[in-house]
Amino acid sequence: MATFRQRVLKREILKGTFLNLGSPITVEIAGKAGFDWLLIDTEHGVGDHETLVHQLQATGNTQAEPFVRIAANETPRYKRVLDLGARGVMVPWVSNVKEAKLAVKSMRYPPQGIRGVASLNRACQFGQDFENYYASANKELVTVVQIETVEAVENAEEMASIDGIDVLFVGPTDLTTNYGISRQFDHPSYREAIARVIVACTSAGKAAGRILSNN
Repeated sequence: MATFRQRVLKREILKGTFLNLGSPITVEIAGKAGFDWLLIDTEHGVGDHETLVHQLQATGNTQAEPFVRIAANETPRYKRVLDLGARGVMVPWVSNVKEAKLAVKSMRYPPQGIRGVASLNRACQFGQDFENYYASANKELVTVVQIETVEAVENAEEMASIDGIDVLFVGPTDLTTNYGISRQFDHPSYREAIARVIVACTSAGKAAGRILSNN
């Protein structure tokens, strides 16, 4: 059976939703609705690290893959959410190759990356499944970077080509705002940016993500 990351890289249409209320019940309801993935938002959402663990636990009663959007592209933030059991991380405001490579390294254990190794956390069943988790994490966890700046669009091709970058996900409000056309989702500049990201992903064998309600 294909892993979720393999399904992503095959560019299957995988549907999900953003969750920003900090509520485990809301997470569980969304998971029961049939989404393929759930994105728990710690960038703009009201939940903190303590509420995150309960939200991740709530996904365990569903078939949805649990993702977390961290607040910033800072290495310690990755291991905090991955150790709790997130199967993917969405990284906001990634605009260039250097930032994209930092995201990949922060997602992976050495020697491929710089993620700190701990064996007694929720992700590896508090030590019971550490060896299996350690052996598979670098290959199975999903890295999603958000395209939210003009610079990011201009660097989309290079970022998509990086091994370990799996999804370029357009952040529509930030991107249009940075283009000076805030929330004008039918504007030609925004449409051209979307098209460029899609072509970059397709050419590199990666997936493109977008929020359908704003398009």
